[in-house]
Amino acid sequence: MRNVRTDLALEAHELFMEAAEEIAGIELSDRSEGEIHITHVAVKDKEASQKIGKPIGNYVTLELPDLRYIDKNLYETACKKISAEIGELLKGIDPKRPILIIGLGNRSITSDSLGPAVIDRLMITRHLFHYAPEAVSDNLGSVCAIAPGVLGVTGIETGEIIAGVCEKVHPCAVICVDALAARNIDRVTRTIQICDTGINPGAGVGNNRKEISQNTLGVPVIAVGVPTVVDAATITDDTLNLVIDNLLSQNDDNTAFFKMLKGLNPEDRFGLIKESVSKSMPNFMTTPKEIDILIDKTAEVVANGINFALHKDITFEDIDIYVS
Repeated sequence: MRNVRTDLALEAHELFMEAAEEIAGIELSDRSEGEIHITHVAVKDKEASQKIGKPIGNYVTLELPDLRYIDKNLYETACKKISAEIGELLKGIDPKRPILIIGLGNRSITSDSLGPAVIDRLMITRHLFHYAPEAVSDNLGSVCAIAPGVLGVTGIETGEIIAGVCEKVHPCAVICVDALAARNIDRVTRTIQICDTGINPGAGVGNNRKEISQNTLGVPVIAVGVPTVVDAATITDDTLNLVIDNLLSQNDDNTAFFKMLKGLNPEDRFGLIKESVSKSMPNFMTTPKEIDILIDKTAEVVANGINFALHKDITFEDIDIYVS
């Protein structure tokens, strides 16, 4: 299997399938609901975890149309589907204790600002339960949130900040929202991964920090991630494939050369591309030029999905009134 940088369990599994490698210990199911495709990947044992490079746990992937062009009905459906999947992973928690939302990432870097952008759109209520309980409706959950920034700005490990907050707040669960890396440019801001394995801040761009998980915090940790970048070597490999296919279809001359390129072992070719790219552009990641608009749209969908999961029987109008 090619060593492609991706945070998506679905893509890691797809790479194994491309290599015709069956993986025991992985259960996969998928369904389509209108224009939304939902895939469940369950990593059941250590061997499967090591093969695809993802922790044991449950991963849900929602693939959406381009959020810039969806209508109101599809937007609302997407929010409700996200809410339903988060709700499934939160079953069994103590409803009397607060839920802590963590917006990971650097607010000053657009492609990494998803987490803080989601925090800005949440219905935060924990303080009301403490200071104005008479103003709290029975349908509202206790929710608090923090955007802890990044190590290079704060000088403090994100995991240390979150652990300190958990000691004071005593949440029943933590939901982390972060930007991810994908191998397929078509999945950027159009795929939402929800999992119960926690998260490693910065892992998508090769900057691994201390993990945020039930092992480190002592409570369930749900991770909600959306890919916003793609590794340059991956895009180069995909582009080369397209160029070769195009030349083979148009040119009868030199086809032996192009067929030779096409016939190279995918792992060997990708390794060569990655080595070449890393010399001039080490750790280079790419993102769409409209990433500011895409982050805004994606943050709105993810935030409202979380809002609906944590507060019962609310409407979009309720959210607008509360957040505005």
